[in-house]
Amino acid sequence: MAAPVAGPEIERLVQLLARLPGLGPRSARRAALHLIKKREELLGPLSEAMRVAHERIVTCSTCGNIDTSDPCTICRDVRRDRSLLVVVETVSDLWALERAGLLRARYHVLGGVLSPLDGVGPDDLNIAGLVERLRGGEVRETIIAVNATVDGQTTAHYIADLIAPLSVKTTRLAHGVPVGGELDYLDEGTLAAALERRTVF
Repeated sequence: MAAPVAGPEIERLVQLLARLPGLGPRSARRAALHLIKKREELLGPLSEAMRVAHERIVTCSTCGNIDTSDPCTICRDVRRDRSLLVVVETVSDLWALERAGLLRARYHVLGGVLSPLDGVGPDDLNIAGLVERLRGGEVRETIIAVNATVDGQTTAHYIADLIAPLSVKTTRLAHGVPVGGELDYLDEGTLAAALERRTVF
């Protein structure tokens, strides 16, 4: 067994960094060394930002977004179209749509997708909260913006069936050939979706 090359504090830092998505043990060691090397510029400010985040960040009780206030900034924004609600899987999906800047809608974060194999059912997601919001009568259209995976599509169909009696227009993101995509590089599922949803030219 190899002897430890650093003290327990540094090893703990490496172990915690290695738990982050996209960082394996080697990347975590490199990141830890970089933080330590730039301790005044990076490590100190990062640890302070993480402390503040830990203390102040909450989950919005209305939509499921994360912010430092509840309701969140988006839910409090009076310039948003209150008749349009975009349903997403995760907060990162919400952020992606916001970066695109194409809609001034409100959101609803499910917190994942239905996945029987992983033991994730309707009660494990924020679906009841979605139905409650739609029953309020303010929303005229719900855009189901989940990922084009098997579990994502299962979730989309489940939600569409569940909210059908509420007389809210339900749409979903189009699937198919991405802008700039080449047919030769697309998988069969993407090509099938593109052909099925073809439009008049």
